[in-house]
Amino acid sequence: MRRFITNFLAVLFLLTGAAFAQNDVTAIDILLEPDATMLKHAAAENEKLLAVYPKGFALDEGHRPHITLVQRFVRTAELDQVYAAVEKVLAISNVNSMKLEAFKYYYAPVGATGVAGICARPTPELLKLQAEIIAAVAPYTVETGPVSAFTAPMDDAASNAAFIEYVSTFVPKMTGEHFNPHVSIGVAPKDYLDKMVAGPFESFTFSPAGAAVFQLGPYGTAAKKLAEWNL
Repeated sequence: MRRFITNFLAVLFLLTGAAFAQNDVTAIDILLEPDATMLKHAAAENEKLLAVYPKGFALDEGHRPHITLVQRFVRTAELDQVYAAVEKVLAISNVNSMKLEAFKYYYAPVGATGVAGICARPTPELLKLQAEIIAAVAPYTVETGPVSAFTAPMDDAASNAAFIEYVSTFVPKMTGEHFNPHVSIGVAPKDYLDKMVAGPFESFTFSPAGAAVFQLGPYGTAAKKLAEWNL
């Protein structure tokens, strides 16, 4: 009996240690939160997408509308340093004076579906802010991370792998000249989204209203708020 208990405790220790090791890395999204104008447009579009694809996500506390600046894997133990680094950049950036133009739809394919968004034109000020934040958090980043770095996994292994790859290569593949600032508005089948992207879009102007760091969730959503700043 004593040997059994000893072996059981050893296995439990190993499993617990593995769980802690997996949580050593967090997948984060450093983002801008849009004003009421964008929120109104995003909510209307999200309602349309949910009517077409009810299995998608609603815009709620677990799926906050936002413009991603940087997605990265960082060491969980150094999250406080990440927040401090972001705050220093925001303190010298006049972010809430930015005027951004929403000008088209787009979507990122995920299997037979896609995550749709409203795109904003990148501006020199927005690109400068992104570059400064990338540099500020670079000391705390790691190359990649496990599924447990997100708040929850996707429904299948292929989608999990795709989003891990996306975050791992966000810098440099989605930054600088490749940056596509957008607000995600929901999920729908690709054939529907192809028609949406090809259709008309009425441009509008909006501004950032806040900034935050979120832990990423399924579909790359801003799922869990870790830190925030009013601009």
